[in-house]
Amino acid sequence: MTTERPGTPDTSPVPPETKDWTVVLEQGCPDCGFDPDYDVTTTGERARATVERWTEVLDRPGMTDRPRPGTWSPLEYACHVRDLCRVFRERLRLMLDEEDPIFADWDQDAAAVEERYNLQDPYEVSGELAQEVRATADAFDTVTEEQWTRIGRRGDGKDFTVAGFAAYFLHDVEHHLGFDVRA
Repeated sequence: MTTERPGTPDTSPVPPETKDWTVVLEQGCPDCGFDPDYDVTTTGERARATVERWTEVLDRPGMTDRPRPGTWSPLEYACHVRDLCRVFRERLRLMLDEEDPIFADWDQDAAAVEERYNLQDPYEVSGELAQEVRATADAFDTVTEEQWTRIGRRGDGKDFTVAGFAAYFLHDVEHHLGFDVRA
């Protein structure tokens, strides 16, 4: 247990996520209600629709408070989504430009510690998150009908089509907003 002064954000490492979230691509998500059978051509539109709610999250009191041990604060989730957008946009670019690319690994838990997510400026994160979500939404808007079936792979061997990748991305953005930070 971390002992901290009142008002000091907890920066202790959160235990790594071990769940295989790719299950939401087949089963949906019982926690947030995500349905993977949506029209993937609306991914950009749906992602952009989260920006205002994320801005509201970062403007409320207690955004650095962790709701329970082992769970990120709303600020940490916002930083994660900001960085996730950058990673997914690069992976989408690879899927559209290369044949069957293998994605470089990204350790989201290490990123949270190294980048000190819970000490970042919420105002700056809000602007960066909005910019990254919009840029990633725009990237998904450029996918043509024949590109939705292109393939890419994570380092662990998990295959994604661009369509499945879009759903995986959108679930992450919407899940953290609706379920984890309750916005």
